[in-house]
Amino acid sequence: MKSISENSLLAKQNYLIPITKRPEICFVRGEGDYLYDQNDKRYLDWIQGWAVNTLGHSPQVMQKTLMHQAALLINPGPAFYNQPMLELAELLCENSKFDEVFFTNSGAEANEGAIKLARKWGQKNKQGAFKVITFDHSFHGRTLATMSATGKKTFAPLFEPKVSGFTKVAYNDLTATEAAIDDQTVAIMLELIQGEAGVIPADLAFVAGLNTLCRKHNLLLIADEVQTGIGRTGNLFAYQQFQAEPHIMTLGKGLGGGVPIAAMMIGKAVSCFDHGDQGGTYNGNPLMCAVSAAVVQEVLAEGFLNQVHRVSRYFCKQLELLTEEFELGAIRGEGLLLAINTGQFSAPSIVEHAREAGLLLNAPRDDSLRFMPALTLTEERVDEGIALLAEVLRTIQGDD
Repeated sequence: MKSISENSLLAKQNYLIPITKRPEICFVRGEGDYLYDQNDKRYLDWIQGWAVNTLGHSPQVMQKTLMHQAALLINPGPAFYNQPMLELAELLCENSKFDEVFFTNSGAEANEGAIKLARKWGQKNKQGAFKVITFDHSFHGRTLATMSATGKKTFAPLFEPKVSGFTKVAYNDLTATEAAIDDQTVAIMLELIQGEAGVIPADLAFVAGLNTLCRKHNLLLIADEVQTGIGRTGNLFAYQQFQAEPHIMTLGKGLGGGVPIAAMMIGKAVSCFDHGDQGGTYNGNPLMCAVSAAVVQEVLAEGFLNQVHRVSRYFCKQLELLTEEFELGAIRGEGLLLAINTGQFSAPSIVEHAREAGLLLNAPRDDSLRFMPALTLTEERVDEGIALLAEVLRTIQGDD
């Protein structure tokens, strides 16, 4: 493919609806831990599509699976079974506590389905209960219902009137959560690690308390694992680490390793959709399901998750050394979903300087950096990135 010149890039971007501020670069290829822009400049990527690229950029297993499945069947339509759909459903259920899967195209769509299922269950089993308790600073997506469920303050004034029926309480506050339950409450929905809030884990005691509250009040527990699922935290699913007992789990991002697929998983006890209640043109698409199955099988391969834990521990040790040198703050997270407080440094400024230096980072808050590298990250690549980050911090110190 012909590379894009600087002038051409500037001209072509005007055809896009502006929804976010983007730097004046265009990525044209990726390989493992690296992205390359239109000038063939290389960047070590510790964002990986926002925790999406489970195996890094363009891994061979995904390339081969895409080519193989594309030659067989791309889209029979959602009203028919296809082999990759069935095989991926079995793979996910056999390796989780859940019995059934509904495939979607995005995490927001999966969360939307979870909300719809909970409300349908409430109609059938709890006298029409429909309210869902969610948490401050949470993020569940950008559809109208999932924005309504989200606890980001910046979402509050947007697109009013939003969908009603969401009660937001403080994260990790069990007393406030129980106080919010009433006769119309049907579910509690949470991220076990709040990613967009700055990688804030749930307390184990809080999760245990939610399990108890759901049993006591006949509520459904919905685990939004769009960001934490498929090995990101070092287990296949975060609910296993946090000892959560969800009735519904949503997946996305890492499930496809870079292709658009997500899922809602449920136990048979809460399966209550009637025919026609749920659907979608591309749901269960065989091309996406085949690739997803290949990604999940890689994550399930012997030693893969042990490597995630091992590199995570090494990464945290190197971040601790940075903390000592530059007086940074707390390190948070599990597996390869990590964050660090930046102390006196502006996190957005670090992101900009790092990008110029060839390191891609994310700042979910003004005082936090979030690290979401490929799960295939090695200690060597950790050293490379830490060295770049240290040089960036020294440069910013010198500028001050």
